[in-house]
Amino acid sequence: MNQAVSHTTFIIDGMHCGACTGRVERALAAEDGVTSASANLMARSARVEFEAPATPASLAEALAKAGYPVNQAEARLEIEGMTCATCTGRVERALTATPGVIAASVNLATQSAAVTYAQGAVAPSELVRAVEGAGYHARVHSQGEAAAPVADRQAAEAERIKRNVLISGALTLPVFVLAMGVHMIPAFHHWVAGTIGERTSWWIQFVLTALVLAFPGRVFLRIGIPALLRGAPEMNSLVALGSLAAFLYSAVVTIAPTLLPASAREVYFEAAAVIVTLILLGRWLEARAKGRAGQAISRLVGLRPTTAKVERASGVIELPVEELAPGDIIQLAPGERVAVDGEVIEGHGWIDESMLTGEPAPVEKTPGAKVTGGTVNGPSALSFRVTATGGDTVLSRIIALVEEAQGGKLPVQALVDKVTRVFVPVVMALSVLTFAIWMLAGQGFTHALVAAISVMIIACPCAMGLATPVSILVGTGRGAELGLLFRRGDALQRLSEVEIVAFDKTGTLTEGHPALTDFLPASPQFTPDEILAIAAGAEARSEHPLAQAILTEAEARGVTPAKSRGAKALPGRGLSAKVDGREVLLGNARAMEEAGIDCAMLSPAAQALASEGKTPVWLAVDGTLAALMAVSDPLKKYAHDAVAALQYDGAEVALISGDTKATVEAVGRQLGILRVIAGVLPEGKVEAVNSLRERGPTAFVGDGINDAPALAAADVGIAIGTGTDVAIEAAEVVLMHGDPQGVARAFALSRATMRNIKQNLFWAFAYNTALIPVAMGILVPFGGPGLSPMLAAGAMAFSSVFVVTNALRLRRAGA
Repeated sequence: MNQAVSHTTFIIDGMHCGACTGRVERALAAEDGVTSASANLMARSARVEFEAPATPASLAEALAKAGYPVNQAEARLEIEGMTCATCTGRVERALTATPGVIAASVNLATQSAAVTYAQGAVAPSELVRAVEGAGYHARVHSQGEAAAPVADRQAAEAERIKRNVLISGALTLPVFVLAMGVHMIPAFHHWVAGTIGERTSWWIQFVLTALVLAFPGRVFLRIGIPALLRGAPEMNSLVALGSLAAFLYSAVVTIAPTLLPASAREVYFEAAAVIVTLILLGRWLEARAKGRAGQAISRLVGLRPTTAKVERASGVIELPVEELAPGDIIQLAPGERVAVDGEVIEGHGWIDESMLTGEPAPVEKTPGAKVTGGTVNGPSALSFRVTATGGDTVLSRIIALVEEAQGGKLPVQALVDKVTRVFVPVVMALSVLTFAIWMLAGQGFTHALVAAISVMIIACPCAMGLATPVSILVGTGRGAELGLLFRRGDALQRLSEVEIVAFDKTGTLTEGHPALTDFLPASPQFTPDEILAIAAGAEARSEHPLAQAILTEAEARGVTPAKSRGAKALPGRGLSAKVDGREVLLGNARAMEEAGIDCAMLSPAAQALASEGKTPVWLAVDGTLAALMAVSDPLKKYAHDAVAALQYDGAEVALISGDTKATVEAVGRQLGILRVIAGVLPEGKVEAVNSLRERGPTAFVGDGINDAPALAAADVGIAIGTGTDVAIEAAEVVLMHGDPQGVARAFALSRATMRNIKQNLFWAFAYNTALIPVAMGILVPFGGPGLSPMLAAGAMAFSSVFVVTNALRLRRAGA
């Protein structure tokens, strides 16, 4: 069989008859590059042989269009040994070349890969073998195991590199002193010549440098040389070539000096040793910085207690959290952290949920209230029933969402991938060219070699590979701390491009339930509390939302509803009742008019309240007007600030609601929103969002089931976390609390993250563009190599540390 032909097998549950298999085979056969396709109804599978331009991803897409989507699975791999963008590109290509893999995304900052593959076509162990075939160690991250936070893995990596830095530094220091001291300090030169002699000094440098390369520097040789032999050089290859070239040339001068002319007998052991030490130092600083970048996840994981006190028939025992099960009764002591999600069954107290919502005020908990694992109990003891454990808890889902976003790849990364794929081969060609230029210029072998080594060392593409993923890592982590969850990393980029932010009204900018907002007595005969008691008494048995608002206000003020009887509903008007022996009428202006009650003195106030989107409610006692009240869905505390912040950042704000036009327009006026769309059903919200998208990228903010279609239709859907699960699942950004200011924070954070990425990319690309010519000696006015290999190594290490440190500034974003 032709070696270019690949094959794969797809599992397709949607096949139910012979006609289905025929359609599957025809859909596959119609794709360019497919040589054969065979569908098996019994096995619910399709085997395909194909060659370029067909790919597993294109075949899966063809089947989906035909109505027979492929069963897909996802695997997450933890990978060791990736050091630059070239490494991630190589691993990604190795994974996508594996038969059955539909898509693969490799992340340098998190040292991980997310792979989507056709279920049954490839096993996770085969994915590991593909990565190892590319020269890197890998393991499958099991869904059931506790997630090892990125910061923890990077802390272990930093500790390992630190040991190598200390060993390399201890061995390099004598080499550097012997080599540079002789050149810079005449007295030291004479002392060396008069004691151990130049040749012995070279031998000491030879042994120490060999130890540097054989032990702490072995990582560059172990990874870089095989990659070079495979014809796929990367950063480690450049370091290995540069340090080995300096070492081997110096070794020849030391061991067999007669092979070279006297003018060329110089040693560069210090260059080889210092290159390794400085690059290891840069990696150590980089690993430490990346560890700080991933600390948001570590802090979330650290919120999970390890044990809990569980009620059993024999008494209360302490059990590991892993052994808890739904239905268990947990005793929660004052000040103790909640172990898992549950529902309070006994006690009354307050719980600090700031880690979940970002709100500092504790939340009241009574029987029936939900508690969330990781939150902190106040001064009261509580008992709760476990409702979710393990990966089903809110905290675990938050961690999973943040890790998924941190492992994502932004569209802007595509440019970096294209450049880095050819970058290392181009750098090696430039290195050879540099050597040839200086040889032809008559500078001699030594100068030409030093310049060529400098080019290889200074051009390592570490900074390019880190520019995007480390900013995503910090940005999404900071978002988690602020209660902003980006369900996918690319939502960061798309949100930064949004020009229009459309809000649903109810539950998003308003509280989502009616409240008594205004209270105007019309007669001195009754005190305000007496009027409220009469109104609450009349409404005591009513299920109407407006009645509930009056009863809630009475409860909040500590007013006891008056005794009533004979309540009678007046459809479209209100109700009448006998309260404490008085005839009471409660309702709208029409009810008052029909009862012949004069409302003229408060009519202007009623009109003003109605213009604000409030519902006037009149109260008459014994045929005389007693009070005017107003009920409305009040604005959330910071709704105005949220809208103002978005408008200040240049976004146009729109309001979309199914409520009446007058009410929605009133809310729009209060918030300064000019574009208002009212009276729309869920389908109408989708149409409204699509019409806005014609004017620019649009985000939609909502919280209810009826908002889910619009959330999915928008360029970016933002769900209020206090809303329904359906809305949250349809969104790409989730606000963990109901404060609409979270939308403005998410918008600002996304823009800050994209600015940070652009800064990093500029630095990484500009750095290489500027310093490669300097290393070649092209930009040096008086000729000769531009930079020594030692300075090149230091500059290269600094560029990576700069990029990571710049990304760490995002930890203060949104403060």
